[in-house]
Formats: sequence, C-alpha cells, structure tokens
Amino acid sequence: MRRPEIDLARLFAFAWRVVGKIPDPVVRGLFRLVGDVLWLLRGAGVRQLEANLRRVRPQARPEEVRRLSLLGMRSYMRYYGESFALVGAAPDQIDARVRLVNEDGVRATIADGRMVVMALGHLGNWDLAGAWATRNLGRTVTVAERLKPEALFQEFLAFRESLGLEIIALDGAGGGGVFRELVRAVKQPTGGLVPLLADRDLTARGVEVDLFGERARVAAGPAALAVATGAPLCATTITYERLHGERRRAAGTAWGIVIEFGRVLTVPDDVPRAQRVAVLTQAWVDDLGAGIARAPQDWHMLQKVFVADLDPERYARTRAAAGEDA
Repeated sequence: MRRPEIDLARLFAFAWRVVGKIPDPVVRGLFRLVGDVLWLLRGAGVRQLEANLRRVRPQARPEEVRRLSLLGMRSYMRYYGESFALVGAAPDQIDARVRLVNEDGVRATIADGRMVVMALGHLGNWDLAGAWATRNLGRTVTVAERLKPEALFQEFLAFRESLGLEIIALDGAGGGGVFRELVRAVKQPTGGLVPLLADRDLTARGVEVDLFGERARVAAGPAALAVATGAPLCATTITYERLHGERRRAAGTAWGIVIEFGRVLTVPDDVPRAQRVAVLTQAWVDDLGAGIARAPQDWHMLQKVFVADLDPERYARTRAAAGEDA
C-alpha cells in the first residue's frame, strides 16, 4: 500500500497560523516531545549529529555524546517551535529574547554606513536573530535556499520577509546571479548585515578548512563576498540561554538567545589574491568553531560536513570539478 504523501507546505502554513496562538509552555512541551521521539528513533540525522558532536568533544564518553545529542535534538526542535510562534510575537517580546556579546565592532561598522558580512552556523535560532537585527541593527539581507516543492519555499519566503528580512532566492544555475545581487546589496551606502549560513557546503564552490582538528568543507560565499567588496566579515554564533525574572516576563517565554560576534575580519592585503578567500574562510571558521565548542548542543548539524564522513569517490569528483588536487 502506498503511503500518503504529506503536504509540507500546508503543514508549515498551518503551523505558522496556529502555533503562535497556543500557550508557550504547551508549544515548548510539544516540540521537546518531538525532539525526544526523533532522538529515540535514532535515524540517520541523529547518528550523524552524534558523529559531528564527537569531533567537538573527542574526549567524551559514548553516553556523554548520547546525552549531548538528546540536548541537541531538543534544541533543534525548540528552534522550530519558536519560529512557528514568532509570527505572533510582539516587537518588545522579540527584543527581550536577545542578548548581544562582543557587539562594539559590528555596531561601529554599521554606524559608519557599511554592511557587515556574517558567517553563521546552524546554531540556535537564526530566524529570531534576524527578526531582532532588522529592528535593532539595520538592514538585513540574506539568501534562502529554494526548497521543493515551490509552495513550501514560498511559505518560508513569506515568513522571513514578514520578519523584515530582505531575501535573495538561491537559484539553481550556479549561484552567479545571487552573488551579484549580494555584491550590489553590500555596496549600497546603508549600514546593515548580510548573514549567510555557511558551516556546510559540499558543492564544487566550497572551501576545505580545519575544524576541530579535522578537514571539513564550508561555504566560500562569506569570504568571497568580503574579498569582492572589501566589506568586513565576522563569524556569528547564536546559542540559547534560559531567561529569568523580569526579562522572562518581558519575553513571554523561558528561553532566549545570545548572539556573539567574532572578530571583525578584513581582507588580508598581505596574502596573494588567489588565496584570500581560503585564508579569510579559515579565520571565520576558527571563530565559529570556538563558539560551537562552548555550546555544542545548539549546533543543529544533522548532515555530513567533515571530509572523513563523505563518500570518497563523490568527493573526489567534487574536488575535480573545482579544479583542486585530488
């Protein structure tokens, strides 16, 4: 018997309409339960999450990694529950849910009328961070992967635009048009941010780096954009924290996020131009890796990112397509 297909677009649209009307403790309990069930089922995503977490905590015992992966699945499902409910959140509630760390360099750059390119990992709740940034830092331009079916992508697009984000849809023709649009956005004389999820890229355009003592492949986009425009670049770590007292009452929820900016990196003039993207990429990866190490349970990486986990033949073809040595 053929299994009935789930209409994800309608399911997500329904969640965005309904979840924000449900009391916060109920939403959190429900999505925590979903995370626990997925963890117990121990599917491919959970197993890969544990493989990634073993790189972050190589000295951890197996039971410690399992516990960390349980916290990771709860954190991941917390992201979904919060994002579905974000549509109904008041601006003051969004403001109360966010705390900044190491913000001076980024704020000064924005105040100077410049855009800052930000290399993000799949950490914490980047949708909440984006909603906060558009109100409190400045114009926020980012890229969205074109999901299938198209109706699902349109739902995500409408959701993120409702938060005030400017979205550039990633095309399927190599991304050249998207990159040109990003360059135009960065060169406009308006202070703001260009946050790009970048901690995984298995295409021929990715950059191989050192991460937790192993080789991994991440996106070239943030560093390439900085090199092309001269814009400053920083890694940005988003992690969860429990809220208490007045801040919890103002936020209307038990959890908030911490946005921690890494070093404000500039294009290294003393490095040959052909090597600048690789050098700048390794620099932001070092900062992002330090952030992941501080809160590995909030790294929602259920996919392969380390070279050792990849299919050798497929990866060899990827490197050959990029003109890299095998």
